[in-house]
Amino acid sequence: MANRFDNHSRKFAPSDSFYRVFSVIIFLLIAFLFVMAVEYSGRSSIEKQQDSLESSIARDIVQCYSLEGMYPPSLEYMEQHYGLTYDKNTFFVDYQPIAANLYPDYTVILR
Repeated sequence: MANRFDNHSRKFAPSDSFYRVFSVIIFLLIAFLFVMAVEYSGRSSIEKQQDSLESSIARDIVQCYSLEGMYPPSLEYMEQHYGLTYDKNTFFVDYQPIAANLYPDYTVILR
């Protein structure tokens, strides 16, 4: 009669190399997921910055019209008089004034 706690009768006995390979695969999978999470977080942060810049430009345009009775003639005018600041290496802002009494057209593009 065989003892049920004997390990001699196991049908599948993985070797030490199997555990090494398996642990390396798990490590690589965790590292890949970590890199993807960091990349997604950075992308989300840039999108929030772009949304914030768009709302800041819109707010400064309306504030300028409310205080001066005309829309800002240029983006530099808003930077000088209304404190608009942004990272020019990250974003390109295309500002097109139409007329002094018409809302200007602007576009914020990620470089």
